[in-house]
Amino acid sequence: MKIFEIMTAEPELISPDASIKDAAKRMKNEDIGALPVGENDRLIGMVTDRDIAMRGVAEGRAPETTPVRDVMSEKILWSYEDDEIEEAARNMAAHQVRRLPVLNHDKRLTGIVSLGDIAQTGEECERIAIEGVSEPNSEPRRMTFEIT
Repeated sequence: MKIFEIMTAEPELISPDASIKDAAKRMKNEDIGALPVGENDRLIGMVTDRDIAMRGVAEGRAPETTPVRDVMSEKILWSYEDDEIEEAARNMAAHQVRRLPVLNHDKRLTGIVSLGDIAQTGEECERIAIEGVSEPNSEPRRMTFEIT
């Protein structure tokens, strides 16, 4: 099974210049925990509710004036839309991430695949992803993959 079969298609990008308050409002309204960040039609990062809490609020930054670019994760893990779900599950497990941006081969964002999307497939990869993401980790992780 391919990622495009289970992903959430056509996610909207948030501008890196939007405030973290605006990002948090969108997350609340859309009931999501992460937003892809884009500039000039290109994915440049991801911002999560955790990014806002830990790099924004906990550091005393003003939600109304702090731009998303100051708290987002710039180096992100991603998959192609025609990758196998099992490959995405292994990547999610290895890097303990719950969501992956999905790109076409022109490196344009076409979707997002979540741990929940994979869990609904009923495939063996569900167990791989859930166990890997749930494994305790003593060291904080930062993504090391860049979109080029």
